[in-house]
Amino acid sequence: MKQTLSIEEILVHTNLAFNQFTEGIKQKDEAIFFRALHENTWSIAQHVQHLIIATRTTTAAYALPKFVVRFVGGKPKRPSYSYDILVEKYLDALRNGGKATGRYIPKKITSSISKEKIINNWQRTSITYLKAVKKNWTSAQLDCYTIKHSLLGKITLRELCYFTIYHTQHHLEGIKKL
Repeated sequence: MKQTLSIEEILVHTNLAFNQFTEGIKQKDEAIFFRALHENTWSIAQHVQHLIIATRTTTAAYALPKFVVRFVGGKPKRPSYSYDILVEKYLDALRNGGKATGRYIPKKITSSISKEKIINNWQRTSITYLKAVKKNWTSAQLDCYTIKHSLLGKITLRELCYFTIYHTQHHLEGIKKL
């Protein structure tokens, strides 16, 4: 990707990643949707739940009033990283043992909750995220606020957008391997 994406480009890339993820999980057979193939791995349903948790948390950064985001996260002390640099920093964190912790770890999900209900929940979450970014932020503002990320430390809201795109694609790739 190019160095800095406009907010319009961010929304297009995010929507594409969300749609690809949705189509990818819809294609998976319900018989394997809820089953972890190996101990210490997530089922497809848990990957979806993890993304729902992460995306809802991320949405809060874009839905809260700007003064609250500033109070919680502060001002950036450096320019925003490009998409490629942000992704490399995330991959470095994973290579160094970084992984989901605490509330980001999905609970075991059984088929008592339907695949359709989980997918609908994901779709509502992704739509809410896109609306919050589109409604409340300009391209320039994304570089003026930071938020704490559990693996990456303080990142700008632009970088959080980039992370959301990549994180969604990352989990789709993980699901494809199941």
